[in-house]
Amino acid sequence: MHWQIERVRCRLLLLGILVALVACCFAQLAFGQITQREEVIALRAVCRQLKDPRKGLRSWRKGDPCTSNWTGVFCYFNSNDGYLHVQQLRFLGRNLSGTLAPELGRLKHVTILDFRFNNMGGSIPREIGNMTSLNLLLLGGNQISGPLPDELGYLPNITLFQLDLNNISGPLPKSFANLPKAMHFHMNNNSISGQIPPELHKLPQLIHLLLDNNNLSGYLPPELSRMPKLRILQVDNNNFEGTEIPESYTNMSNLLKLSLRNCKLQGAVPDFSTIPKLLYLDLSHNKLNGTIPTNRLYSGITTIDLSNNQLGGTIPSNFSGLPLLQNLSLENNFLSGDVPTDIWQNTIFASSAKLVLNFRNNALTDLAGSLNPPSNVTIMLEGNPICRRANELNIANSCGNQIDTGESPPSSSNNTCPSAYLCPVSGGYELVPDTPVGCNCSAPVGVGFLLTSPSISDFPPYFDMFRHYITSNLRLDLYQLQINTPFIWEKGHRLRLFLKFHPHYTENQFNETALQDLINKIAMYSIHGNDTFDDRIPTSSSMNKGVLAGIVLGSIACGGIIIMAVAFICYTVGCKKQQDQDRKKQTVPKTPMKIDGIKGFSFEELEKAASNFEIASQIGQGGYGKVYKGTLADGTVVAIKRAQQGSLQGQKEFFTEIELLSRLHHRNLVSLIGYCDEQSEQMLVYEFMANGSLRDLLSDGAARHGSPLNFAARLRVALGSAKGILYLHTEADPPIIHRDIKASNILLDSKFNAKVSDFGISRLFPEADADASVSAHIFTYVKGTPGYVDPEYFQTHQLTEKSDVYSLGIVFLELLTGMETISHGKHIVQEVLAACRADLMFSIIDQSIGPYPDDCIKKLLGLALKCCEEEGEDRPMMLEVVRELENITATLPQSDIITPESDASSSATSGSVLSSIYGRDFSTSSNLQGSDLVSGVIPTIRPR
Repeated sequence: MHWQIERVRCRLLLLGILVALVACCFAQLAFGQITQREEVIALRAVCRQLKDPRKGLRSWRKGDPCTSNWTGVFCYFNSNDGYLHVQQLRFLGRNLSGTLAPELGRLKHVTILDFRFNNMGGSIPREIGNMTSLNLLLLGGNQISGPLPDELGYLPNITLFQLDLNNISGPLPKSFANLPKAMHFHMNNNSISGQIPPELHKLPQLIHLLLDNNNLSGYLPPELSRMPKLRILQVDNNNFEGTEIPESYTNMSNLLKLSLRNCKLQGAVPDFSTIPKLLYLDLSHNKLNGTIPTNRLYSGITTIDLSNNQLGGTIPSNFSGLPLLQNLSLENNFLSGDVPTDIWQNTIFASSAKLVLNFRNNALTDLAGSLNPPSNVTIMLEGNPICRRANELNIANSCGNQIDTGESPPSSSNNTCPSAYLCPVSGGYELVPDTPVGCNCSAPVGVGFLLTSPSISDFPPYFDMFRHYITSNLRLDLYQLQINTPFIWEKGHRLRLFLKFHPHYTENQFNETALQDLINKIAMYSIHGNDTFDDRIPTSSSMNKGVLAGIVLGSIACGGIIIMAVAFICYTVGCKKQQDQDRKKQTVPKTPMKIDGIKGFSFEELEKAASNFEIASQIGQGGYGKVYKGTLADGTVVAIKRAQQGSLQGQKEFFTEIELLSRLHHRNLVSLIGYCDEQSEQMLVYEFMANGSLRDLLSDGAARHGSPLNFAARLRVALGSAKGILYLHTEADPPIIHRDIKASNILLDSKFNAKVSDFGISRLFPEADADASVSAHIFTYVKGTPGYVDPEYFQTHQLTEKSDVYSLGIVFLELLTGMETISHGKHIVQEVLAACRADLMFSIIDQSIGPYPDDCIKKLLGLALKCCEEEGEDRPMMLEVVRELENITATLPQSDIITPESDASSSATSGSVLSSIYGRDFSTSSNLQGSDLVSGVIPTIRPR
């Protein structure tokens, strides 16, 4: 009995200790002792210099910044010093005024300082140069004046200056050349004066230099061409009077956009045909003279503006055959000769695309042929001598004043809802017609979006591409994004959009977590760059719920104290043994089942195998996480796919995927070796594929991996991929739809054997009945990669094995053409069909494919397009695809057929094997035997 009383007393004593610890924790919160004191003082000084008419900062009047939900304050806990530290200050669009306090310089842990689109005045304090952790300085859209402090040039971690749309004056400091991580200078629309420092060429990471609409003078530094990564150079509306465009600018190999509008430049137009991917060129409103260079610019260019100069000579022929051209402006020059009538020839238009050819106010006197452009081409000839014969030449329309012939912008929704379908009047609900369950109501979040330097002149043709771009970055389905019209082009060639984001169709409002995640991704530049739409800025938002004021880490710290107290109680009353057992469990994989042939690895084993997951070991990255090359203890080389924290699956889903992969065994599927699930880590270990992905080999970097794949090798890759998918559809038990077939998920081993990988979104599906007229299907919301998604699946949300057939057809087109699936708003099927209908089939075949039999190319292209039919019933089954590929392979010369067992030295990339066939005449290659799949060479497919 005595020992029982003592045990009760012990428990009461320990309970008292627990209560005291909790009380201590809350006492700390109450007296504001959690955030480091110096930072609290600094924040209060910041608050004193702010004017807050909306009273949005009322929470700053009491409590601790990091534990009392101070609006716009985001913190983190530093275990080294035991304090909470301010990590982000975010005040986008809060109608604040006043000035920036020098005390900001005391916030040494802040990585993001965001006061965009307020009414802030004063100057930028030089003390901000002391914020050594600062990554993003976002002050655009205010009334800040004064010079840029030299001290900003010594921020070791800064990547982005967004200081545009202010009244900043004075020179651009030379110290800015010292920023090792700077990627973006957005300093346009200010009053910055003086010379652009030539020293900026030392910036190793700079990709965007936006200095337009300032008071810069002097000359354009030739040294800027030495920036290794510069993609956008935009310095419109400055004063470089009497100077020329440096010839060295033609060597900017990564440049996408060059805009030197209205800079008072003189001299000749350099030959920019040497820039491999120039999308946008604007040299208008200068004093450029001489003739226009005659070499052809990059085929993907959308805009060429040479208007309002002093250019002479004739309009060269190199402007024809540019398939994505939207605007060619040569008005107000001294051009003479004939008006070209073939610029739009061989141009592939989207249904909503238009081409404007502005030749007004020159000295053009005649036509080079018959002027009969399609309806989406506008030619403007007003102010030329040729317009005196307008009626005779039937060009009256081109000699008028009408400019805009574009169609109305497309809608972001293709479906309609019954008129009787109504949403609640209150709560901000709106119809969302494209959800998987039909019409639905939800309360959207509105976001203002400004494309600060797009590489296009007309947005409607890129509408769908933009939706895919935004939703894929934010991991949303397409129906969750609506784009309001009209689109507004602002001065300085900036495009303002208003976007509405809808919650998932299973919810009618965003919950707090989803809302915060969405706002964080948009506001904090988590949307990856894009050649066409670079760059973008969120400008405003409208929502029913405000952005969370702060991260309440104080409660987490208290939780830690409580956990320690409980652990102490457990230990003293005899739980130590159980605790030790739990600790041991954390050092081995948490396996709920025994899976034959699949090994459970510890974190330490894989960390050692991948050299501590250093960057040098990384060989890939995707939405799930990063992939590392590793060597196991037994010497086996493997690929380790490590999930990032935000993408960790639930325990059940993770092991379901492992169990699924453990049952798949085929020479054309990547093998799973093992997994790790411990210490908040989820990793899958695969066999290592020495030659990477098919997409890598087809990209511009193929030369780095050795010689590009020739036709026979590509045909073998196609056949291997098809066999792997056929196994999933017919031999796996139960059958599997991969759902994410794409070139980057087809890997190549050391002998260039193709193996299908990545079953992260694969689905089991029921087999169709023997007498069923159509295949079985699964009703699910759409997942997959834009460009590869089956259009029928996208419309109906019914997933079938024909969805994989469509995606594989896209891969076949990539194999043949080397193109990307979506490029500059054009889908690969559109481009291939247009070329075939224009009898230009062989012009789109990848030049690095080497010699090939014409018949085989035609039949493989026909098969690919047959797989890409709009409706699933018109596509072949995967078994038919495999048989057709085998038939095509059988027509190749035996010396060109490489078996999977062949050594890598005799693979498809080996010149020695191919040398015997390169000289053969393939014009008489025999037709396919026993094939009724490909009727004719190119199947009839409705335009997409």
